[in-house]
Amino acid sequence: MFRIWGKVLKDGHIIRQTTYERQEKFTYSEFFHYLADICDALDVPTPVLLKTSIFNYAKFNHVIFRPSDFMEEVPFDRLVLENIL
Repeated sequence: MFRIWGKVLKDGHIIRQTTYERQEKFTYSEFFHYLADICDALDVPTPVLLKTSIFNYAKFNHVIFRPSDFMEEVPFDRLVLENIL
């Protein structure tokens, strides 16, 4: 089982958040599916997922997506995914 806390920040304040929970074991090969589900729950577009984003999540237990990581314009400063231990 794993849980990921997804939050959308604007001007340093959380404007939306969700906790994503799955009973199965976490796998990095499925990370894009987890990201897409979290973005759907937050009602934001899905960012472009790069290897460095997955590496940051693996190494630091969180990853930050900025507006430049999205293909369309977004009305927020950051999308943050944090692993809940």
